[in-house]
Amino acid sequence: MAEITLVEAVNLALARAMSEDKDVLLLGEDIGVNGGVFRATNGLQARFGRERVIDTPLAEGGIAGVAVGMAAMGLKPVAEIQFSGFIYPAIDQIINHASRMRNRTRGRLTCPMVLRSPCGAGIHAPEHHSESPEAMFAHMPGLRVVAPSSPARAYGLLLASVRDPDPVIFLEPTRLYRLFRQEVEDDGVELPLDACFILREGADATVVTWGAMVPETLAAAEKLEEEGVTIEVIDVATLKPLDVETILRSVEKTGRCVIVHEAPRTAGFGAEVAAEIAERALYSLLAPIKRVTGYDVIVPLAKLEKQYIPSVDRIVDGVRQVMEAS
Repeated sequence: MAEITLVEAVNLALARAMSEDKDVLLLGEDIGVNGGVFRATNGLQARFGRERVIDTPLAEGGIAGVAVGMAAMGLKPVAEIQFSGFIYPAIDQIINHASRMRNRTRGRLTCPMVLRSPCGAGIHAPEHHSESPEAMFAHMPGLRVVAPSSPARAYGLLLASVRDPDPVIFLEPTRLYRLFRQEVEDDGVELPLDACFILREGADATVVTWGAMVPETLAAAEKLEEEGVTIEVIDVATLKPLDVETILRSVEKTGRCVIVHEAPRTAGFGAEVAAEIAERALYSLLAPIKRVTGYDVIVPLAKLEKQYIPSVDRIVDGVRQVMEAS
């Protein structure tokens, strides 16, 4: 079994999906000849041809609109938006058409498309290249929102997303693309959507996170264990629909919760998680819910990028605060 990076796992899943189903095709800027800006689609045009791996103009609204039309007619397009900061021109097509297709046609048509995009900071990119827009899409009915945090989860969740009959926003954490390797078997087995993953069990506090913040959270768990504090780490993975029950069971066990995400704090998806816990597990809490997040500013350029992204120390401090408050 090969050890591969997250971006290689994306490539592997796309190749598997295309080899299994001739209706799966890819489209996006520079994804064919160049293999994508991060090489996520490297070699796929040579393998499957120009009709199934399509280089598009620089027009995100057009990419999303074409994908919606293809999906409505029975194809299974996987569209790539080169960076998440470029996704905003595509919102009209995503929200007004992709997300409403099933409802608009009373189930006669679905929209089996995936919109992939790298997201988040940490690669010293310029403005518009470091967005974390998950909360915006999670707010919209009719969309699934998925954020993998490891090569194995990227492979299994992307396969499940391609096979899903409804539209999926698949946000790939840019700084995890080549951060580490993991054994991934190319067996075509998908992972469940709409389910959280408990990455580490603990008794003292629950830490809920997703995407790029998972490695820092796991590192914080290691550091806290040296102090005698064990935390349960939950990778949300599918933000919408949210697997609330797994989170509630953990909070009922530990009595404390810290939510970690890279996106800005105000109206970030962590607020939704906190609201669910407050509504449904308030009497299990031994301390107020704590959020450790990005700041309410545009992601800064390279010199200050590390100050923006929640660090291991900030996560550790957040857990210490809920421990001391109880």
